Amino acid sequence: MRRSIRFLVPLLALVLFAALARADEAIVATKPAPAGLDKAAFAGGCFWCMQGPYDNLPGVVSTTVGYTGGEKANPTYREVGAGGTGHIESIEVVYDPKKISYEKLLDVFWHNVDPTNPYGQFCDNGSSYRTAIFFGNDAQRAAAEASKKALAASGILKKPIATEIVKAGIFWKAEEYHQSYYKKNPIRYGFYRSGCGRDARLKEIWGDAAPKH
Repeated sequence: MRRSIRFLVPLLALVLFAALARADEAIVATKPAPAGLDKAAFAGGCFWCMQGPYDNLPGVVSTTVGYTGGEKANPTYREVGAGGTGHIESIEVVYDPKKISYEKLLDVFWHNVDPTNPYGQFCDNGSSYRTAIFFGNDAQRAAAEASKKALAASGILKKPIATEIVKAGIFWKAEEYHQSYYKKNPIRYGFYRSGCGRDARLKEIWGDAAPKH
C-alpha cells in the first residue's frame, strides 16, 4: 500500500503539471493535408503515447496531437480533461499513401490500444480517453470497418470491441507542450507510461505482437 501511494503522488503531480502548463496558449485547427498527401486521425487514450508509434513509420510525414470529436471550438487541455466538450485526446497523421497504406496505420492503431475498454485507456478513465477511428472519406470508413470486423473475428480479444468509427471533424492542435512530449520529456514520459500500465496491458492483449517501446 505504501509503495502504491509513493508511486501515485508523483504521477498525479505530473498530470497536474501538464494540465496547468501553458493554459493561455491559443488553440487552432490544423490545416488540410498538402497535395499528394492524406490525413488519418485516431484516439488511443493519452495522446502522448500515440505519437511515437506513428513517427517511426516510413511514409508518415508528420503527426500532431490534439482534440477532436466534440463541438466546442478552440478547446484547451484543461477543458477537454474536465469533460463536457465532447472532444477526445487524439492524434492526426499526415502520410504519403504511395509509401504507406491506411490499412497499415489502422494496424498500428489497434496494437497500441485496448480496443475492449469503453471507459478510457489503461490508467486514464473518462470520455476524453476513449478510443476512436475518425474517417476522412468513404475509403477510410470502409477500411476501418473491415479492419474492426476482422479483429473481432480473429478471436484475439476476449471482449467486444468498444472502439468507435466516426466521421472526422475539425482537429484542434493541442498546446505545444504536448507535441512530441515523449521526445521533449523522456524521463517523465517513461515514468507516466510505466505507471499507467500501458505496456503491461498491451502485452497481455497482443502477446508477441505487442509494440516495443
